[in-house]
Amino acid sequence: MSYVFEPVKTVGLAINGTDDQFPVRRVYCVGRNYAAHAREMGFDPDREPPFFFCKPNDPESIVPVSAGVAIDLPYPDQTNNYHYEIELVVAIGKGGKNISVEDAVQHIFGYAVGLDMTRRDLQMKMREMGRPWEIGKAFDYSAPIGMIHPISETGEINKGEIHLTVNGETKQKSGIDFLIWNVAETISKLSELFELQAGDLIFTGTPEGVGAVVKGDVMQADIAGLTGITVNVK
Repeated sequence: MSYVFEPVKTVGLAINGTDDQFPVRRVYCVGRNYAAHAREMGFDPDREPPFFFCKPNDPESIVPVSAGVAIDLPYPDQTNNYHYEIELVVAIGKGGKNISVEDAVQHIFGYAVGLDMTRRDLQMKMREMGRPWEIGKAFDYSAPIGMIHPISETGEINKGEIHLTVNGETKQKSGIDFLIWNVAETISKLSELFELQAGDLIFTGTPEGVGAVVKGDVMQADIAGLTGITVNVK
């Protein structure tokens, strides 16, 4: 059997301490999972269970960022309000459905630093119209992701500083322990809706301080214990 055209290649993310790569299957994202960010977006975080959306898993959407290398990220079309959102990314190493909170850690392969880049004006327009967010969240080059650190190296991550600067100025600074739904709870809730598989990634939410970048800006995203990423907006 042959394909009528070359199939899309699987995106691989570097894994700290090995030459092996983590093959990406699906990319899930949690919306408004820090209370202060939910408030700055105009919502009450105490009234809402976690909700999820997806990003594409193709090479045009996921942007692997190597350790110590600043990557160039093209400013996307059709937006005048291009936002950064730093997030802890969880890499799933073992699949399952209806996973309990207590068992969730057994399904984690590792962690990475990610950016959920957002065309905010398009997202807000779709929100106001009651339509899906894809044009605001699932566009090309919307998911820069750094090196994955295996959980065997880091241990379970439930706390630690999460920090993003633009041109050296702090824009987002919080702690992983401020997640409304922690990593284990997020995995459990997500597995009720989808059967998770090895290779899945979960963007766990962004803290307050989101904002716009323009061409020429340099973003530095760091989470305690993980390899940070540097992104130049071009």
